[in-house]
Amino acid sequence: MKLRLENLRKSFGDTLVLDDISLDVAEGQMVCLIGASGSGKSTILRCINLLEPLDDGAIWLDGQDIAAPALDPQPIRQRIGIVFQSFNLFPHMTAAENVMLAPRRVHGKSRDALLPEVSALFERFGLGDRMDHYPDQLSGGQQQRVAIVRALAMNPEIMLFDEITSALDPELVGEVLEVLTTLKREGMTMILATHEMDFAQSVADHVCFLDRGRIIEQGHPDKIFDAPTQPRTQDFLSRVLRRR
Repeated sequence: MKLRLENLRKSFGDTLVLDDISLDVAEGQMVCLIGASGSGKSTILRCINLLEPLDDGAIWLDGQDIAAPALDPQPIRQRIGIVFQSFNLFPHMTAAENVMLAPRRVHGKSRDALLPEVSALFERFGLGDRMDHYPDQLSGGQQQRVAIVRALAMNPEIMLFDEITSALDPELVGEVLEVLTTLKREGMTMILATHEMDFAQSVADHVCFLDRGRIIEQGHPDKIFDAPTQPRTQDFLSRVLRRR
């Protein structure tokens, strides 16, 4: 499995938010997108998951342009999961019911058929005793882990994460990042929009710095964080790393 973004362009009205974005993502690779708010990170993820149509360019998955206008997006979304900053859990459903909802509707599986697999996912991410809890009975970190488990229950090939720690209290960030570290260790292909610079530097395989809808600089974390060549990258990192 290989994902390639080729010359993506996207505008909202007169505002150009993606300007000629190209990126290769290898199987099992973790790619972190960094940059100031409004630089285009979230829009890239939404375009990959086909939540936003492109104005121009192509998104190749195993040699197929999944962004082609006539393509049914639903089978693609089953292959590419996405988790957002907001948990988006249904408050009237337990954690397990939230996780089972999509597989039951999309794949027509019964609750009994899903339960062993879902239970294993909850156990795997330290939530085995929280399956029957409602969202308001869970901490923010636990709710975000449930949202990740919900996406994984569809057995995706690629996972997209859009600033998933931004809404969490600082002491809860670590438990969510540990989930991402576990997924990387297990070989999941991932693209993250993140402000967690320490995490991107220590765990990512590839880092892209975005500014005003363009990838200004990309490469191995050591290259980006220790020896950036572009003045805009240098300026951004000097400011954000100073605050750590």
